[in-house]
Amino acid sequence: MENIYLLMLVALATLAIIDIVVGVSNDAVNFLNSAVGSKVLSFRTIMIISSIGIFIGAVYSSGMMEVARKGIFNPGEFYFDEIMIVFMAVIMTDILLLDFFNSIGLPTSTTVSIVFNLLGAAIVMSLIKIGETDGQNLSDLQGYINTEKATMIISGILLSVVIAFSIGAIVQWVSRLIFTFQYEKKMKSFGAIFGGVALTAITYFIFIKGLKGSPYYKDLVGYIGDNDILILLVSILIFSGLSHLFQIVTKKSILLIVIATGTFGLALAFSGNDLVNFIGVSMAAYHSYEAWVVSGVDASSFSMGVLEKKVPAEPLLLFLAGGVMVVTLWLSKKARTVMDTEIGLSRQTDTHEKFKPNFFSRALVGSSFWMSSKISQILPQAFQDKIDSSFKGSEVQTINKDQSIDAPAFDMIRASVNLMVAGVLISIATSMKLPLSTTYVTFMVAMGTSLSDKAWGRESAVYRVAGVINVILGWFSTAFGALIASGVVVFLINWNKEVMIPIMLVITIAILIRNFIYHRRMQNRVINSRSLKKSESKTVQGIISESSDNVNNVIFRSNKIFATVIEGLSKEDSDKLKKSKKQVKKLDSEIEDLRDNIFYFIKNLDETSVRGSNFYMIILAYLTDIAESLSYISSKSYKHVNNQHKKLKFNQLRDLTEIKDAIDHFSSEITSVFKDKRFGALNLIIAQKDKLNSIINEKINAQIDRTRNEESSPKNTTLYFNILLETKDLLKSVFNLIDEYSNSYKKE
Repeated sequence: MENIYLLMLVALATLAIIDIVVGVSNDAVNFLNSAVGSKVLSFRTIMIISSIGIFIGAVYSSGMMEVARKGIFNPGEFYFDEIMIVFMAVIMTDILLLDFFNSIGLPTSTTVSIVFNLLGAAIVMSLIKIGETDGQNLSDLQGYINTEKATMIISGILLSVVIAFSIGAIVQWVSRLIFTFQYEKKMKSFGAIFGGVALTAITYFIFIKGLKGSPYYKDLVGYIGDNDILILLVSILIFSGLSHLFQIVTKKSILLIVIATGTFGLALAFSGNDLVNFIGVSMAAYHSYEAWVVSGVDASSFSMGVLEKKVPAEPLLLFLAGGVMVVTLWLSKKARTVMDTEIGLSRQTDTHEKFKPNFFSRALVGSSFWMSSKISQILPQAFQDKIDSSFKGSEVQTINKDQSIDAPAFDMIRASVNLMVAGVLISIATSMKLPLSTTYVTFMVAMGTSLSDKAWGRESAVYRVAGVINVILGWFSTAFGALIASGVVVFLINWNKEVMIPIMLVITIAILIRNFIYHRRMQNRVINSRSLKKSESKTVQGIISESSDNVNNVIFRSNKIFATVIEGLSKEDSDKLKKSKKQVKKLDSEIEDLRDNIFYFIKNLDETSVRGSNFYMIILAYLTDIAESLSYISSKSYKHVNNQHKKLKFNQLRDLTEIKDAIDHFSSEITSVFKDKRFGALNLIIAQKDKLNSIINEKINAQIDRTRNEESSPKNTTLYFNILLETKDLLKSVFNLIDEYSNSYKKE
């Protein structure tokens, strides 16, 4: 197929655009989170500042394109047909890997992704060449691969995590000790100095890191020379003076300018240095194709030593890439998902925790609290009192988890420290030519400042630490996954280019579409009319009225779940029974959310309505009992069918259906009363208690007779009795709930 390489080039160009989209969606968290989390600027303003930084950084990023060409492997050791296979595999696996992390909302490193994709693809292609070349063995692999670069990047991952977290925690602790949470007064005295230091650090970062790829970078570094300390000191004095003037003239905090400038600087650095991760491979493929066409040499004989020459990126392509990045920043919903993860882990107040505790998070938190208690025994009490007074205000506020989402996640001091420390660390690493990921630095700095600000208290520490562990494990899985996946794709494409490339492209598109649909479904998940609502009323009458909606919904859903279980048993449909288990789990989770909200509920009650809290907690207890009974019934039924035990007999299924119909009629009456709030009619419902209990008792006695005379299946008998007895407990919880409602209504 003569045009296969031209088609590959077209595919690479198209995939480069997709790579920009998925890459920006993940890396936007690096420069947006501090400003978005503090909410000191409008979201529109933050996006405009970031867009300008991204566009300028993209235009001046040409000096960074060499990584994809010769940073990981020695291109002179490969031929054109081999290098195109490598590039094709790299970009497909890079897109899928980043899109996966975007879909689950975890920030990862686009730099590590592209580097290890290149490494994995190059290793497999090298092994193929070694296997086909007489006289070569595994020891010759080092001639193909730049192993030193890969080793530096791995060490950079570890250094980034430890150093960024530690420095972020220390600087934030000192800043909070000085400014406290009531920092407005202190800013009048020390704000100018803080602004001078912060703006100097961020400006230095912009010039050293953000414009590294520009043609002016070498002249700038040469001009600074050995005068960097003097320049920094003078800059601090100048920026301190300007900060003081700004606060006097505008009567606003200089932290606004610090956060805006820091956001611009990180956006500039991200675009200028990470654009290579998205289009570097495709541009290297284009230059390879261009050189091959001119040469007239066969694709399997044309050496790719041409990639060792430094070739500046085309300005038009950089301009277009910058435009795509800006558009993606404004439109990408997955970027919001990734942002929410980091902001949630940094939030000062209670929130809906995304991660579940694990063994490691519990161990780390436990050891940290133990160490803290030991340190407290050593430190003088006066010093501890001083620290406590500085951190006063970090306690949980009386806003519930839903309200916390719309409130600022942290204040301007923490946002400024995040941006300043991240900028300084990245600048130092860049000047020392150390491998460092902006994602790792910005994320770990944010986690360190969160720890110092006591955002990870006893109420949330195990959840937040579990989240950090998951993110860090995700970084290592990025490297490992990229290495393996790209190598596998290289092997498949090399086997048959004409067949495998179309197949791999179709698979890539299909996975992207599936991820898009999944993410959209998750994002569009609105509160269902049958979902439970948190009570916001401050009076007993209001609590009774609002809680009636929850009772109505629980009874309605419970009836549906019970009916699904009976139907699943009668048809031996494990899928239906599995569905019922999921429905119970969702119901139980919603009830648990209501119970978690009790603290805020009681805090917001009127002093004259304290009795309402007792009523509310009793109702929640009965709702929990209902969910537990349903969970037991659905779990036992699913286990029975899934284990392929004998089907329940006709008489048993007939009896269960009769009970189901009775409960269905009973539930309809309850939901009607609670929907219309006709609480005076509850006595009529309570009167049915004996009738329903007698039906179940009758079925129990009948089964006892059958067991003595004709039953032969212990499993059937056990399941049947379990369902009957738990249904009896279920109805008991329902009647207890109705009794409580009826009594409370009468008192009003």
